[in-house]
Amino acid sequence: MYDLGIINGKVYTELGFINTNLYVSNGKIAALSDEMFKCKTIENADGAKILPGLIDPHVHFSLTVGNNTSTDDFEKGSINGLLGGITTYIDFLDPVKKKDSIKKAFDERYSLAENSASDYAFHSCLANPIDSAEEMIREGLKYGITSIKLFTTYSNTDRRTYDNYIKELLIHSKENNVRIVIHAENDNLVDYNDRILIKDHEKSRDSLCETTEVLKLAQMARITGGNLYIVHISSGITSDIIAREYRKELENGRIIMESCPHYFIFNSSAYDKCDGYLYTMTPPLRAESERKLLCSNINYISTIGTDHCPFTDNMKNHKFTSETPMGIGGIKYSFLNMYSIFGDSVIKKFTSNVAKAYNLFPRKGVLLPGADADRVIFDASPATKGHVLILPKEHAANVFELSEETASKVFVLAKKIATVLKEVTGCEGVNILQNNGEIAGQTVFHLHMHIIPRYKGDTANIKWVQNEVDQAVVDEIISKAKDLL
Repeated sequence: MYDLGIINGKVYTELGFINTNLYVSNGKIAALSDEMFKCKTIENADGAKILPGLIDPHVHFSLTVGNNTSTDDFEKGSINGLLGGITTYIDFLDPVKKKDSIKKAFDERYSLAENSASDYAFHSCLANPIDSAEEMIREGLKYGITSIKLFTTYSNTDRRTYDNYIKELLIHSKENNVRIVIHAENDNLVDYNDRILIKDHEKSRDSLCETTEVLKLAQMARITGGNLYIVHISSGITSDIIAREYRKELENGRIIMESCPHYFIFNSSAYDKCDGYLYTMTPPLRAESERKLLCSNINYISTIGTDHCPFTDNMKNHKFTSETPMGIGGIKYSFLNMYSIFGDSVIKKFTSNVAKAYNLFPRKGVLLPGADADRVIFDASPATKGHVLILPKEHAANVFELSEETASKVFVLAKKIATVLKEVTGCEGVNILQNNGEIAGQTVFHLHMHIIPRYKGDTANIKWVQNEVDQAVVDEIISKAKDLL
């Protein structure tokens, strides 16, 4: 007898979806079968997609930047991740210069992570290191760490790692089967002026900073045969050149490009807004032409990480970038946002591709016997073409718990989306639907709003039978309502 059977689902494999049942025992995938077996618990997926637990390879929980600490600790951040289907994440040790400091950095982060609600791992992190590359790699391996993060920028805070050292890391990465994870910006092209306005954030670290550095690193990886992983690719130009010139290395996994949802969704015009400070991260958002080019190269982006590092409005609301902690949130909505744009093609970028990059495969990232039973039941069935969900960042189970401030933003946004959908889909009408309480049809108890384009002959059914109500009852309701309003 199995512990759990998930029946009538569409189970994701790297070759596509198969209609089958999934069985779990002792926290592991036990079997995939069309047969019905005895189980302690049965869950009916009712045709929904069953995905491997999603993996976020790039988060910053409890990260201190200057006088500010990111608002999500390991408990809160991991819960937000689970709400978005993220069952495993990889955070970072604090940057170190010497191999003897790695244990202390590991112990400190491990202690902070003790309340994590999901599985996790760590990248070690370097800051202009002193000890040899091989020593740093081997010391990290003692703690199960198979990746090393470094920066080619931030010389102003002595975090930059220089080319000769990176070359040695790449050489030793191949023989030790580790990943060299690099924040790539050309330090000589970065403007470190401490009076840069928010509106000029992108100009101070323009796409040339990224492109020139990534090209250099890609060539170093080609020559050394090392395992290179470039985090948060922001520039469409960067992705385009690497896709053309380093196709072979991308295909064999020697070079991996990671990007983040915000670079596919927003552009640098956000910095012109009165709340542009909320969109500050490093590297910054790019021009609309670059955003579109990045989208066109999605097939060459192997993994999606959020770079999740949220700060409060008060922490970020400053005039100059030097005063503003860099980072935004997004772990709860990363997969949903990317799926809404690219569909099924992004699943592997959250699952098997990440697991293979960081030596977690086949324990993670796949639904096969022997793998961890991390899974996501994902109902991606829209009511009609163009069906959109609005999911507020603020948690509220229903409209009764929603703050008036957020409510006003939600309904204004609903109008904007409905207007755009009518224009781009040519629909003849739009339903704006929001359910509260199980009896009213609510199945997900985080407030959300459906924007559903309507077409002649569509199959969406949002009608009800009209009934007559006693006028005395109506009058009583109005009378009581007046007292409460």
